[in-house]
Amino acid sequence: MNTDSTTYLKNLDAYWRATNYLSVGQLYLLENPLLKEKLTPSQVKIHPIGHWGTIPSQNFIYAHLNRAINKFDLNMFYIEGPGHGGQVMISNAYLDGSYTEAFPEITQDESGMQKMFKRFSFPGGVASHADPKVPGSIHEGGALGYSILHGAGAVLDNPDLIAAVVVGDGEAETAPLATSWHVNKFLNPKNDGTVLPILNLNGFKIANPTVLSRESDETLTEYFHSLGWHPYFVSSFEKPIMQVHEEMAQTMDTVFEEIKAIHENASQQSKDDVTRPLWPMIILRSPKGWTGPKTWDGEPIENSFRAHQIPIPADQNHPEYIPQLVEWLESYQPEELFDKKGRLAKNIQSVLPKKSLRMATNHVTNAGIIEPLSLPNINNYLINHEQPGKDLAQDAVVLGHYLRDIINHNPTNFRGFGPDETASNRFQDIFETTNRQWLLPIKEPNDLFMAPEGRIIDSMLSEHYDEGMLEAYTLTGRHGFFASYEVFIREVDDMIVQHFKWLNHSHDVSWRKNVPALNIIADSTVFQQDHNGYSHQDPGVTTMLYEKQPDFIREFFPADANSLVATFEKAAKSTQRINYIVASKHPRLQWFSPTEAKQLVHQGLRIIDWASTDNGSKPDIVIASAGSEPTTESLAAIHILHKYIPFLKIRYINVLDLFKLRADVNYGLSNTEFDSYFTTDVPVLFVFHGYEPMIESIFFKRNNHHLNVHGYREVGDITTPFDMRVLNKIDRFNLVKSAINMLSEEIQTNYAFVMQEMTDKLAEHNAFTKSQGTDLPEIENWRWTALK
Repeated sequence: MNTDSTTYLKNLDAYWRATNYLSVGQLYLLENPLLKEKLTPSQVKIHPIGHWGTIPSQNFIYAHLNRAINKFDLNMFYIEGPGHGGQVMISNAYLDGSYTEAFPEITQDESGMQKMFKRFSFPGGVASHADPKVPGSIHEGGALGYSILHGAGAVLDNPDLIAAVVVGDGEAETAPLATSWHVNKFLNPKNDGTVLPILNLNGFKIANPTVLSRESDETLTEYFHSLGWHPYFVSSFEKPIMQVHEEMAQTMDTVFEEIKAIHENASQQSKDDVTRPLWPMIILRSPKGWTGPKTWDGEPIENSFRAHQIPIPADQNHPEYIPQLVEWLESYQPEELFDKKGRLAKNIQSVLPKKSLRMATNHVTNAGIIEPLSLPNINNYLINHEQPGKDLAQDAVVLGHYLRDIINHNPTNFRGFGPDETASNRFQDIFETTNRQWLLPIKEPNDLFMAPEGRIIDSMLSEHYDEGMLEAYTLTGRHGFFASYEVFIREVDDMIVQHFKWLNHSHDVSWRKNVPALNIIADSTVFQQDHNGYSHQDPGVTTMLYEKQPDFIREFFPADANSLVATFEKAAKSTQRINYIVASKHPRLQWFSPTEAKQLVHQGLRIIDWASTDNGSKPDIVIASAGSEPTTESLAAIHILHKYIPFLKIRYINVLDLFKLRADVNYGLSNTEFDSYFTTDVPVLFVFHGYEPMIESIFFKRNNHHLNVHGYREVGDITTPFDMRVLNKIDRFNLVKSAINMLSEEIQTNYAFVMQEMTDKLAEHNAFTKSQGTDLPEIENWRWTALK
């Protein structure tokens, strides 16, 4: 096959026309896919839904990527960044047979084409964007800005893989994408693959011009050179189409030869001598809605924002416009593109890649080759303490030991990501076995643990950047974690939501593999803010995730180091999940033995016998907690209550896996099981690391509504750790008062003096903190002692 011949390029142009024809057909047609008869209103969709503007340029790019695959035998896949353009990947996958392999009913003939047209953006069909039902996709494009990050995460540890990432010029204006240009500072050409950005400057967004399209080639060259890219320009304006094909083919030849040279050069270097290359990129200038209607109703369509969605209003309710739709479809000359049975003409089939190299079936787009993690024995990391609540440890430091050794056991398929916080989050022991991956100059002595090769990417202060790369790393079959300050995980709410939606829909497709979990560790949490103020106080991700379909979400609140390590072991083994783990990094009392911690993780919650006084009988009050500080304060409150009211029957429950409490989760407790923990009528005091309505909504669907929740109440400042708890009333003194108020009138009357003592203690605390700038010694030095 001579990919440089005129004949090949003519066939390539025909292939491009075929993909454009299919893309228009998907927007408008229900039947009569090849226009073999006069198109009638009943054969057109009642309400065409979808996008056209970016489609023809992407089809053009896809066709030329196929040519490059044929010429260079490339291991490459396609990421569609410009948003709702699902026809691109469907049309191309249909023509190369991948779509039929995924959906056998969509045959490569007239009947299959009709079914493909009808199901696009149609009830019971497929979405208008590249969702999980599209073979070859790991990037939906419904939310803009993450395409390069997903490409970069996919090529990590895949040295021969190329992610061809098409970036829309509207997408290029988003904050995550603007940050993404820096991936070239972190990808190691010796061990990692290649991200090839293809910036499509089509000039317009939904209603406005795009910024980069109005810049000159000279300005864009300076801009991208400064970011470490070598841009190559191709323009389709004012040129015969075959000339544009020739320019694109020559440009791609240059680019892929350059990529090959970069990797060959890196392969000859030692791991410590690898330097950042100047990676190539392509900038294609083409009109929005290219090859579509030029005008409509006296207004320009092609090369205007009006081409963004549905260019002409032909539908069942507007049959008068059907002739113009037919004219548009016939402009692609379908009789030359498909044979009488509706199959792609044989001469055009010659431009398709061989079966093993099709982008739509590249194995990384369906989880790749998943290698299960080799996990060290957690018994080597769990703390054996003589009694609960006596010893201090830093939960995150202990987890850091475990993460360090997971990396050591899995040198090519486990990574950590985060925004400049690995050490701050107390995972610094990781650097005993690996470095931060970094290809910019390293300046001693202040650049610590930085090298061209490493398993941690945390040198980019962008939550979008780091979390986005982990998403793709897991979607392509590898494992890892993203750790960040709790409040700043809110920066990537939307990215986490989009990943959840991907998992949700991919689960409905039989041929999609289950992918490793997205593990998120929330550190530097709301109730420990002695360095930062109100701006750093927000546990709202827990609420955001709680609102999603629970089958793909887990929220964990380990209260000490043992339960944290055991939780991460469980998270690391899971698939098709987002695991959200709230962790403490400060010195904390340690509560649970190794056995208890494993039981907690396995069961999700436990009645803690050494902190309970009901002795298996019906309690007078149930006190439950979820989270580190809530657990410490709940246990301290129990201690006070037992001291003053020793006959009080208290049941203490520690909740680690919050979704075990949900009535609408497949693996959640049944009502009978829930009642065995919380009873049906005994007052429940629940102390929670999060916003109170979450717990209230859980109990609303259960039998026991005698509930009082203490959680984060949106009160904060720069203050001491204990004062943060007082401000939000999760402290031991307020909890004691709340517990007594939930008990019988007799107890409230007889123990009013305890209420007064708690009020006095709060006043003492307030005065001491304001004068000394620290917490009361009795708070800082408090230890649990056995209940008698």
